[in-house]
Amino acid sequence: MLVSLFYVSRAVGPQTTMVTSSILTSARFNNPASGITGALFQGQGMYLQVLEGERSAVNRLYAHILNDRRHTDAEILIMEEITGRRFEKWSMAHVILSDLDPMVLMKHPEFDPYSASARGAAMMLEDFIASGVRVDTPVV
Repeated sequence: MLVSLFYVSRAVGPQTTMVTSSILTSARFNNPASGITGALFQGQGMYLQVLEGERSAVNRLYAHILNDRRHTDAEILIMEEITGRRFEKWSMAHVILSDLDPMVLMKHPEFDPYSASARGAAMMLEDFIASGVRVDTPVV
């Protein structure tokens, strides 16, 4: 069974290039062997991440993520069965969400995924995909 898990967490300390690179390097190295694809959205002191894959693999990875000291307050926003992958070309795409992005400011002025409904989180994800700046997204 193929699932998509979308979660949010708060960065512990500043979201530096070094920390983000470490997260992405680990994901891009480990995810292909587990059949995981997805995207990491970063901005305003938060990480939002979509993980796609077989349910058991996604659950194992999320359990591992909960113990990662680079972030805290992880909460699942959406977990659902899917018929196809949205990020099939990426072991882990990286999308930067600018604090000044007009889409974020206009549609999500308070930018608080922790208080969003599942439907609101899904709409936020769509907006972030449409307006975020993709960086360094190698093909699996």
